[in-house]
Amino acid sequence: MSVNIENESVMHSNGINDHVRSSTSAHLKLNLKSLIVKHWVLLISAVLGGIGSIMGPILLRLYYIHGGNRKWIPGWLQSSGFPILLIPISINYLCHRRNPSSSCEKFFISPKVLLGASVLGLLYGLDNFMYTYGLSYLPVSTSSIVYSIYLVFIAFFSFFIVGQRLTPYSVNAVVLMTLGSVLLGIRQNGDKPPGVSAGQYLLGFLLTLGAAALLGLMIPCTEVSFTKFAKNITYNGVLQFQFWISLFSTIFCTVGMIVNKDFTAMSKEAREFGLGECRYYLVLVFTAVVCQMSFIGAVGVLFSSSALASGVYSATLVPVTSIAGVIVYHEKFSGEKGISLAMCLWGFGSYFYGYYRDTKKQSTKNQICI
Repeated sequence: MSVNIENESVMHSNGINDHVRSSTSAHLKLNLKSLIVKHWVLLISAVLGGIGSIMGPILLRLYYIHGGNRKWIPGWLQSSGFPILLIPISINYLCHRRNPSSSCEKFFISPKVLLGASVLGLLYGLDNFMYTYGLSYLPVSTSSIVYSIYLVFIAFFSFFIVGQRLTPYSVNAVVLMTLGSVLLGIRQNGDKPPGVSAGQYLLGFLLTLGAAALLGLMIPCTEVSFTKFAKNITYNGVLQFQFWISLFSTIFCTVGMIVNKDFTAMSKEAREFGLGECRYYLVLVFTAVVCQMSFIGAVGVLFSSSALASGVYSATLVPVTSIAGVIVYHEKFSGEKGISLAMCLWGFGSYFYGYYRDTKKQSTKNQICI
């Protein structure tokens, strides 16, 4: 009798162990699948963000060079391409509905998430206006340099808002890339565009610096919104969140355009545009598209990694944008630009080497626990 009881106990224990091993295996497979998806999202977001971040300032500068002088239109263009997001959001929603094995995601986000997106959207609208207003008085290289300082603000606010740990690698990346951006503009800070006074140049500098500080605050706040308001964070949910941010940002700039009578002035500005009326509207359309690509890329990198990683990636594109300006507008490529590019790439490598070490260390801990 005691032998039977012992056998039943052993069989029951083996069954529990098999169930635990099966659950652990399923959990590991789910984590591996999630990790692969995040890596693909990170790659696609980096490509889209790179194209948008480089082409956005180039097209905005093209608008100003050939006769565009409205202050609200460029800010409005940075978010008005948000209807493009309905395409991937709808495709993802329909795929989940047709797949019975997957849980169907909600097409509309919760009221709390919508509230957070609306507040952030208004702030992004203000940030877009400040940045493009400053760009109207600054050379594109100087504007990019000043705006890249937001990486320092991201590191500062991320430490207090989201508890982002500052490793020696991330600190090294921030210092190198900031110094590289400053070095890039050492001999260009007094390079005023034709027709720009010293007061206007100073105003453009201060507006761009303020936009950088505001963006450095909003990126960690966006990360907090993801984790606080959304229980299950998916990329589709991130796209919806971005859709509402861009919508409220566009509303903010639309009100400014109405007050400033920019809509009524567009037809006259198009006729007087240096490249022609048709190309004027093409510049506006393509600017809206590439700015939205930049936004998609930045949020995707943020979703797949962290606020600081998103900032480091964006700051890396600063010297690349300067090189694009050299190619497109035949600007002089100085030695400072070459050194700056090397420093920014060094900082980029430093951060992701640290990220690789942390990921490897965490993976080793998980294997030990299992």
